[in-house]
Amino acid sequence: MDQLAYISARGMREIMLQQAVNSHNLANASTPGFRASLMQAESNYVIGEGFDTRAFSSVSKIDVDLTPGPIKATGHDLDVAVTGEGWIAILGPNGGEALTRRGDLRVDEAGQLINGAGQQVMGDAGPITLPPYQSLSIGGDGTVSIVPVGEQPNAVAVLDRIKLVNPPVESLEKSEEGLIVSNGGVQSDPDAAVALVTGSLEGSNVSAVSAMVEMIELARQFESEVNMLESAEEVDSDSIRLMRVE
Repeated sequence: MDQLAYISARGMREIMLQQAVNSHNLANASTPGFRASLMQAESNYVIGEGFDTRAFSSVSKIDVDLTPGPIKATGHDLDVAVTGEGWIAILGPNGGEALTRRGDLRVDEAGQLINGAGQQVMGDAGPITLPPYQSLSIGGDGTVSIVPVGEQPNAVAVLDRIKLVNPPVESLEKSEEGLIVSNGGVQSDPDAAVALVTGSLEGSNVSAVSAMVEMIELARQFESEVNMLESAEEVDSDSIRLMRVE
């Protein structure tokens, strides 16, 4: 009974964690450029005399699904999507560099170029900050150009270039804040081969239908573990009654 109860309890715990990851993915099914989280689990045995038959599962790593999302035209001048491989560099919460495919850009009250999540977009020399302007445009190579206030429409000034990078896939991971980072937040060199499509956005790579199906399957698995735990309790009770009879 002890083995069965232990395995069932640990299974319930891991299913709850998987359900939390899946719910987070489902909540971001419409977030531009979102990359789904994947939970990796492994089997372990309890170490100690008399516990060799006790096995449990544990989370080994929260990985990330790097499959591209669909690109859709929006017609908005500040919407950009990375074509093919590559990332847009942003300022991470700890001051390091993070990576994103989210391209719903805008300029805040302080003149900083940010995305829809409020994250500052990095340029050649740090976060991009813009002076007052009449118009703003972003080129396919990430070039940020403006027409300064009071100037003619053809007086275009190139201010900065969005930092576009393409670090090795094996170096990418999700941080505790849910951001994509390379080698724990180490800065990557700009890659001129990475290009943008303006007036478009890349969607999330989460399928809402698949996430809903997985949620139902996880709920059924959890119910099975509960039934197994109840069965273990019944076996234990029956064993106690038999011992009392004897």
